[in-house]
Amino acid sequence: MTVTDPRAFVGAEPYYARYRPWYPAGLYTELTDRFGLNGTQRALDLGCGPGTVALPLAPLVAEVIAVDPAPGMLEQGRLLAAERGVHNVRWQYGDSTTLLGMDLPPLDLCVMAKAFHWMDRDQVLSDLAKLTTPQSGVVIVSAGPPGTTPLPAWAPVVAEVRAAYLGTARRAGRGFYPEPQEQFRDTLARSAFSEVTLASWDHRVVRSVDELVGLQFSNSYSTPVQLGRRRSAFERDLRQALLDHDRSGRYEETIRTDALIATRP
Repeated sequence: MTVTDPRAFVGAEPYYARYRPWYPAGLYTELTDRFGLNGTQRALDLGCGPGTVALPLAPLVAEVIAVDPAPGMLEQGRLLAAERGVHNVRWQYGDSTTLLGMDLPPLDLCVMAKAFHWMDRDQVLSDLAKLTTPQSGVVIVSAGPPGTTPLPAWAPVVAEVRAAYLGTARRAGRGFYPEPQEQFRDTLARSAFSEVTLASWDHRVVRSVDELVGLQFSNSYSTPVQLGRRRSAFERDLRQALLDHDRSGRYEETIRTDALIATRP
């Protein structure tokens, strides 16, 4: 099973912070209702990136411990926290393999977003069972499974240009993008957090050409580092292909956000 590769997003950090969509407000309402968040809890955002979850979660709890193995992501998170006046996030270097050695306090909630698929999922859930309070929960937030929502019309355009420059295999760092072989729900069901429910939200995003190009640089399989000296040519060809596809310069997408909410039975 894969373990987080801190090199996978080298060069992508500012694009990730700027161009990745944030999760809908309904997610945080759901977490507040399910876990009685009232400003007294301590939450862990494991694989936090630039704080996509940690920053909106921070006003709801006493402290968020935001852990990531990529120093560049933590730096982006600190910058965004300063811009937003958020002061109760502790940005901490580490990953899913170091949890038991990080001297963490008892945790009332752990949220893992897209980073969960990079982890040894059984091991991290076992470790979290030791670090969390009895009433705690684990929440896995991600885009819905393939086919949940239709691909936007521009997606094949991007895929064709990316394949021309980087091939059809999705690279990540020095390896390849890890496709999970098991549904996350099944992994959770055999863990200490075996009571699992699903909450979902759809929201529509409209992007410009600049935003859609920036989004590609945020992906582990098409970072500026992956592209190297071909980055400028990739950007030029992608812009042209997108404008050939739709001259309006507005590219729509419906994003499905799934939250698997897991607690002890």
